[in-house]
Amino acid sequence: MLTEIKNVKVIGMAAAVSPEWDSIKEMADEDEVTIKRFIKKTGVSGRYSASPKQTTADFCYAAAEKLIAEKSIDKNQIGILIFVTQTSDYRIPATACVLQHRLDLSNECICFDINLGCSGFVYGLNIVSCLLANTGTKYGLLLAGDTSAREHSNLRKQKEGRSGTWLFGDSGTATLLEKEDGNSLRFLSNTDGRRYKAIISPYGGWRNPDSPDGRTHYAVMDDIAVFNFATEEAPNQLNEYMGMTGTTPENYDCLVLHQANLMIMKRVAKKTAFPEEKMLVSMNLFGNTSSASIPISLVDKYGDTEDPNKINALCCGFGVGLSWATVAFEIATSGILPLVHTDEYFKDGYNLDDQVK
Repeated sequence: MLTEIKNVKVIGMAAAVSPEWDSIKEMADEDEVTIKRFIKKTGVSGRYSASPKQTTADFCYAAAEKLIAEKSIDKNQIGILIFVTQTSDYRIPATACVLQHRLDLSNECICFDINLGCSGFVYGLNIVSCLLANTGTKYGLLLAGDTSAREHSNLRKQKEGRSGTWLFGDSGTATLLEKEDGNSLRFLSNTDGRRYKAIISPYGGWRNPDSPDGRTHYAVMDDIAVFNFATEEAPNQLNEYMGMTGTTPENYDCLVLHQANLMIMKRVAKKTAFPEEKMLVSMNLFGNTSSASIPISLVDKYGDTEDPNKINALCCGFGVGLSWATVAFEIATSGILPLVHTDEYFKDGYNLDDQVK
């Protein structure tokens, strides 16, 4: 079902990473043939990884602060903050509440977390848009990202799956929406929970707190199932979206896909009749950054542009859940900021001894 949300507009975007970029060739202890095969298949030649004390929230905070400052936004007019991540700071409270405090937003701001990965940016944009259209607030802030390099450091693929640790990168993004008459966003969203086991971290939650072998935090991915899902459902939904909206690839300046791997992305572009030159590729520098991959691709492409104009972007996220969603929006490239590098982290001052007292 196509959902149209009226009187909302995407006006700004920023992304943040750590200062250090890691080359796959330097990280990997595999033979040269294996490394070259991995780079050719995935498109990943390196990635940014968080320092031990940095979290997703730290990157999103840096991106949001930069975006708010550059757009000269009155923080009291930001009434919505949604944080999309699978790597939150705490089990409780919601990290969105902590970010509301760190960003010094109004106490009237609606804040909550969404646990979603690859499709999370589009789903988050949908939710912020809905809230923005139906409240009296002027601006809504979507923060999306993951510290996936750390989260997937023990990813098991086949026997050992070391290459899984090379695929993922760490990043946080901020997207600013404004209430504006006459503009609208249209979304197409799907979920198939029957296939939830295709990408899963089975242990470490309340269902299975501890794993039999003592390892509580690793992800398991069915590579073939995920490949078939992505190369079938994503292009089908994109074609359906274009059919419902009466558009073709010629109507869009770029196709922005979740950066799963290059092989999947090329297959999706081909099935939707998009020329590859219109498909944004950022995973060569950032790896797979989960819900941050769509906005960081736009930042990578347009953040340093010296020829400001307006672009029409068709975006599709697909993956864990299994979940997939599509949206198109126009944005001025002047509102897409250069990449932010930060090594700062939040010092929460929490002391268990003080709490016990």
